[in-house]
Amino acid sequence: MAGIRSVALPSPRRPDLPAREVSEGRHGDRTRLWYENVLRWPTVPGVPPRLVVGVRFDVLDVPAEAGRAALERLGGAAEGFPVAVQGDRMRLLIAAGGADELPGLLEWLDWGGLDLDLRALGEGRLMDAPAPWDAGAGPDAPRGHPAAGRPGDGRPDSPQGAAVWLRPPEPGREAEASLPTLSAMDTRSPRGVGDGPPDLVRLISTVATQIHRVRLRRSGAGAAAQGVGQPLAFS
Repeated sequence: MAGIRSVALPSPRRPDLPAREVSEGRHGDRTRLWYENVLRWPTVPGVPPRLVVGVRFDVLDVPAEAGRAALERLGGAAEGFPVAVQGDRMRLLIAAGGADELPGLLEWLDWGGLDLDLRALGEGRLMDAPAPWDAGAGPDAPRGHPAAGRPGDGRPDSPQGAAVWLRPPEPGREAEASLPTLSAMDTRSPRGVGDGPPDLVRLISTVATQIHRVRLRRSGAGAAAQGVGQPLAFS
């Protein structure tokens, strides 16, 4: 009809989202697919995505300071199994079913009844999925997160407080074979006797000891700062 112009209608738009939320959502999708497709670990979508605990692994959740001291104390005996950190917490991956053993092992090791800051996550629990920084990278990509223990530092796509791998699971191999387990004493790996996964009893004993030592050190420092047990000064 003469005199009538066609008017271009705007295409439907999705609701505006903050740029950071969109970025984290896309990053979370890549992270979740990496765990599902590469490691075959079940996940739960979200921001951040989460790993389902109790299927392929359980988790020991400990204070990061004590966890680092325990790993240093164990030395080579603690190498090989995945370890993540998030804020001031460290998560040590152990064999599935290990969480159920924690109360009995603490009793057996004479740590029962003490209020240790040591938790075990088992079937039905979730943990934040650390971003697989090597996903999509070449085989020469560095192993280990340069900012592990300091989430958000040194990695622009890791938001503050995000979980990161201190020691990541190895793609291309069964991660479960490296996890601490009750039956790991004198086990044999392809490299020889005693070179298999760490023993869960020794791991829990060492972690509990270091948690207790950190607590004693802090309580001693607090007492000293308040002058407890110090001789009175007279002028």
